Amino acid sequence: MTYDALITGAGAVGLATALKLQERRPDWKIIVVDKADRAAAHQTGHNSGVIHSGVYYPPGGTRARLCVQGYRELLDFCDEENIPYKLTGKFIVATNEAELPGLRKIHERGTANGLTNLQWMSGAEMRERSPHTGGIAALWVPQAGIIGYSAVSEAYRARIESRGGVVQLRTEVLGCQQEGKTYILRTSAGELRATHLVNCGGLQSDLLTKMTGHQPAVQILPFRGEYYELGSAAASKVNHLIYPVPDPAFPFLGVHLTPMIDGRVEAGPNAVLAFAREGYNNKTVNLRELAETVKYSGFQALARKYWRKGAKELHRSFSKQAFLDSLLPLMPDLQLSDLTTGGAGVRAMAVGPKGEMIDDFLFYKGDRLVNVANAPSPAATASLAIGGAVVSELLD
Repeated sequence: MTYDALITGAGAVGLATALKLQERRPDWKIIVVDKADRAAAHQTGHNSGVIHSGVYYPPGGTRARLCVQGYRELLDFCDEENIPYKLTGKFIVATNEAELPGLRKIHERGTANGLTNLQWMSGAEMRERSPHTGGIAALWVPQAGIIGYSAVSEAYRARIESRGGVVQLRTEVLGCQQEGKTYILRTSAGELRATHLVNCGGLQSDLLTKMTGHQPAVQILPFRGEYYELGSAAASKVNHLIYPVPDPAFPFLGVHLTPMIDGRVEAGPNAVLAFAREGYNNKTVNLRELAETVKYSGFQALARKYWRKGAKELHRSFSKQAFLDSLLPLMPDLQLSDLTTGGAGVRAMAVGPKGEMIDDFLFYKGDRLVNVANAPSPAATASLAIGGAVVSELLD
């Protein structure tokens, strides 16, 4: 069989792209393949389950537009499919005077992106609602919430299959060639053919892009985010998302407190270089992938620029006390005994050859081909909107 479209990657973005393509081309034969044994096995299934509102992103940019649009589409989908979620709201907390300008800028961006009922609070006003939260001021973002993205992805998969699409797991892409109007993929499960190809490979996206004959201007560097979980007594004090004001020079939001949809509360993540693209702990090492990372000029430039911050993140990875110290400004009465080791995720960070970190969505378009070379946070929240944008690139 020659499929009309083949999509690599059964994470939220790949599955959402298949859904959007079925809406545009209901008569097409569509297949999604993934090397894992389940959908959402990597970035989608390891993230913290936050529904992002779009408050952080520069107005008019792709991230802001797709996040705000995708937020609405996600909630509509969850309502249709009875997927549980909760709009807990979020406090973005300034812990000192130096962070106030950054918090004001976030407030301005959120307003410009169409968010309503944002509320600037003094520390005392915030503690009327969240008594155990530290800080001198906060921005209240009522649209933020929590969800389980693995459940969302499984619902995407079920809808794809109900419409006649195929989601084929345990199928690793090993090579790709083009013959006329057909893409021929060599996989661990045999040869697959399709007239249209979309790469939503996440942590493997740059490698899959190269297989299609394109040379991406970035390389994926895997950064692991590690979490602790709060014990029940401390967890009962966290009813909302609690975030710091992010460092504008570093593309991570900083350690935060996240109530989960299953009732747990996570604290984290930090951001350390993983020794493998799927290195969910510091004992997982892939020497080939690690060598590709450290030899890359972009990584070397990044390391020279951020070595102090990187050393601090690494110290926090090995020191529970250091992790606690980073949380205390947000929750001053937290104790070391409140923290137990939690899970981890790996973020696919697209980095250019001079060390420039790409913090927006990045697509490479070819002949009946789209490579999603970078889909950073809020990709899970915005997955349906991203899928729609990819399909427009593919068809229009």
